[in-house]
Amino acid sequence: MNVAQKLISSHLVSGSMVAGNEIAISIDQTLTQDATGTMAYLEFEAIGIPKVKTKLSVSYVDHNTLQTGFENADDHRFLQTIASKYGIYFSKPGNGISHQVHLERFAKPGQTLLGSDSHTPNAGAVGMLAIGAGGLSVAMAMAGEPFWMVMPKILCVNLTGKLQKGVGAKDIILEILRRLTVKGGAGKILEYSGEGVKNLTVPERATITNMGAECGATSSVFPSDEQTLAFLKAQQRKSDWGLLVPDPDAVYDEELNISLNTIEPLIAAPSSPDNVAAVREFAGIPVKQVCIGSCINSSFIDIMLAAKILKGKKVHPDVSLTINMGSRQTLLMISKSRALADLINAGARILECACGPCIGMGQAPSTGAVSLRTFNRNFPGRSGTPNDQVYLCSPATAAVSAIEGVITDPRDYFKQFTVRGSRFTVKLPPKYIIDDSMIIPPSKEPEKVVVERGPNIKPLPIKGELEESIKAKIILKTGDNITTDDIMPAGAKILSLRSNIAAISEYVFSRIDTTFPVRAKTSGNGVVLGGINYGQGSSREHAALAPMYLGIKIILAKSFARIHRDNLINFGILPLTISTDVYDTFEQDREIQFPNIAKEIRESSEITLIDVKTGRKYKAEHGLTERQRNIILAGGLLNYIKKRSL
Repeated sequence: MNVAQKLISSHLVSGSMVAGNEIAISIDQTLTQDATGTMAYLEFEAIGIPKVKTKLSVSYVDHNTLQTGFENADDHRFLQTIASKYGIYFSKPGNGISHQVHLERFAKPGQTLLGSDSHTPNAGAVGMLAIGAGGLSVAMAMAGEPFWMVMPKILCVNLTGKLQKGVGAKDIILEILRRLTVKGGAGKILEYSGEGVKNLTVPERATITNMGAECGATSSVFPSDEQTLAFLKAQQRKSDWGLLVPDPDAVYDEELNISLNTIEPLIAAPSSPDNVAAVREFAGIPVKQVCIGSCINSSFIDIMLAAKILKGKKVHPDVSLTINMGSRQTLLMISKSRALADLINAGARILECACGPCIGMGQAPSTGAVSLRTFNRNFPGRSGTPNDQVYLCSPATAAVSAIEGVITDPRDYFKQFTVRGSRFTVKLPPKYIIDDSMIIPPSKEPEKVVVERGPNIKPLPIKGELEESIKAKIILKTGDNITTDDIMPAGAKILSLRSNIAAISEYVFSRIDTTFPVRAKTSGNGVVLGGINYGQGSSREHAALAPMYLGIKIILAKSFARIHRDNLINFGILPLTISTDVYDTFEQDREIQFPNIAKEIRESSEITLIDVKTGRKYKAEHGLTERQRNIILAGGLLNYIKKRSL
């Protein structure tokens, strides 16, 4: 078996490991962050058990740290007290970004991790099967329920050769995105192998597994080998290591060969992570903002590389450079090495150890300005600026460009230091600073803990059972690659409402059509018509939960992103796949009837829809498993679980 198959088989509780079959796996660890966590723990409470049943569950605060009003602070108090009561570890604001901290302190080879954030596969860097999911799926895992998914195909990414100077792990994953596109990893696990893997440290591997989410992949995983051992030793977690490599005769469903020595510095141009080309093709374009950090490229190795490049230099007068380190550990390491002083002397602005600009929490670029970021997403408007010009690149490209004031190939800069080329080499430290004082363990007396709830924390809305027939209006017609940012935007103004579905629902599709919430509520029975890869991007279940609250019953699309489709089902919204002909036939405001929808879900793979205006009939595919059919009929996963337990 390959590594992914070994991980799945050792946790398999239902189904067979045949690509396309529905399977269920047991979950060892869970991870939440505050933007999704408040709702996830409200959902966990609704299940009604006294303590989590996982080996480890951790609640992180890394998204909503701006605290411009009481809402975020109230959420943080709720998260800390509910974690204390139900057996969950709590990582305080300022301790770092969930994925970076979890990699450092908790990720364990051979185990499974389910996280309410799409970049959870970051932990695949240590040989862990780490999967992003909606908060309700994570709540179920904390309650001891298995995680259900379609058995993915395993795509072997065979790495050969060695990277040239000035080229980094970010360039590897950008090359993969260039080849696969944002939908090319759908239904697959990307497993990395080959001689080239041996030269990649765990932080470099994490850059690759993290951004595999942008390919639409279920997960990404590296073997657990000597590099993994070196990292866990440095984190004083040697006992967590275990060898996990593919068998010599391992078989894969697909293979992608990449020669590392042929990769050059790459960049993703606005406004999609797969809009990738060589940095040299954009060389000379003026840059106004450079941001280094986020849950990708925020490790000690990444920040130290940037500091080495900036040492003794000054940021260009026209450039604003910000740096947000992924963890407090990284900040302590950088401070102790005096590299922090080098960054500050160069003119960098040091931000909190949090997601920050990546999730639209501050640092929105000025109008028309080019912003160069080491982040994982550059979806339109995600930065907080409409019609933004956000490019994604490596820390080396970002740091060099910040000095030059224009997009610059780092190899051109490094040539100036050929005699002292080692100046830009950063090695894995033999020992990291260990201080877990900002990770709060759960109470030993949970019965005495009182969960604190601010006035903005509202009960979870529940949908009723599916009607036997539905007549609904198309509230909105969208194009291809609609993101969860398009459906449910982030940013400081909206993120603080994540625990209040009634309030946050006022912003559904607000970047596309500000009238959507009013029209959806007025209709009461709504349909959204989408194109290819509907719902790509973040795992935020609010992109399903808020539309459900507004009365959206059905999404018709050419295809769906995995996590969003699961979230729709979890909250009783029926995802139906349609042909291009059906998509082209219907326009916004057209009324559609689904005359036998409940009966057809029970008995057929096809759903009949009728154009009320013309009377013409069409067909759509639901693609639901037997379990998913029952969830939809019940009106959502919580209803299904409660009904099952009666």
